[in-house]
Amino acid sequence: MTIASSSPPSRLPLGSAEGARTEQRPDRTRAGEDRGDGRLAAVFIAPALLGFLVFLAWPTLRGIYLSFTRYNLLTPAEWVGFDNYVRMVHDPIFWDSLKVTVEYVVINIGVQTVSALAIAVLLQRLTQSAMLRGIVLAPYLMSNVVAGIVWLWILDTQLGIGNEIISAVGVDRIPFLADETWAMPTIALINVWRHVGYTALLLFAGLQAIPQDMYEAARVDGASEGRMFWRITMPLLRPVLAVVLIMTVIGSFQVFDTVAVTTAGGPANATNVLQMYVYQAAFGRFQFGYASAMSVALLVVLSVITIIQYRITRAGQTDLG
Repeated sequence: MTIASSSPPSRLPLGSAEGARTEQRPDRTRAGEDRGDGRLAAVFIAPALLGFLVFLAWPTLRGIYLSFTRYNLLTPAEWVGFDNYVRMVHDPIFWDSLKVTVEYVVINIGVQTVSALAIAVLLQRLTQSAMLRGIVLAPYLMSNVVAGIVWLWILDTQLGIGNEIISAVGVDRIPFLADETWAMPTIALINVWRHVGYTALLLFAGLQAIPQDMYEAARVDGASEGRMFWRITMPLLRPVLAVVLIMTVIGSFQVFDTVAVTTAGGPANATNVLQMYVYQAAFGRFQFGYASAMSVALLVVLSVITIIQYRITRAGQTDLG
């Protein structure tokens, strides 16, 4: 009986057409998956991109154009070149408003940053309770207008519960929002109360990224809490703290709503911040071209300050290896 021997099927040479098709299939599949992911990403990004173009990019470009015109909503815009900027440079109220705004920023950022850092460190070192974090964040959930009105009632010179308590302990009532000396620090501290919880949670998130074994090693070496804070916490928290400072400074320069509902720029322009002056020029006197010029100037100031902050604080670098 003869058994027919069959030879094993010959392998295709590597350079054959079938072999090439087999090798190209994974690449084609991967390319198709990448295109599919790109389309899906575009779908999710499209609403945010549309909102950015409609509500940020276009108004910014339109405002820059209007800053070179004389425009009052009732007649077509008239090109005047740099006249609005020349007027702004010679406008004493503009410079006074800028000085008042800087005063607000210094008080607000100084107190808010120190307070938020202290709260964040306490949350990390003593307790990480989600309920406590929610309590800390609660004031931020209130709008600036509501917070301003509530504190306006609390600090009212005659009927406010704050002044009632001050009077009950034998101290003269303080016109927090009606006195030139007290008005701006009071508004700054109102906004500190509202925003400090959110800022503290941002810093708390940065503290969570610091490896705990560094603190344990420092304790073994006998380092005190203060020494660990300055030698470990602050250097490693620097990038997060730098970004938080940039965000809060930009937000502080744009303060408006709290001033509008409490003092409306008074008394005697003591709280007439730049955004309030822009609002008065645009919607009070219908000088939209001049108001746009001041807005563009604020945009330039904020851009310069942000660049300087970013470089000085080295926000894009980290000391974590």
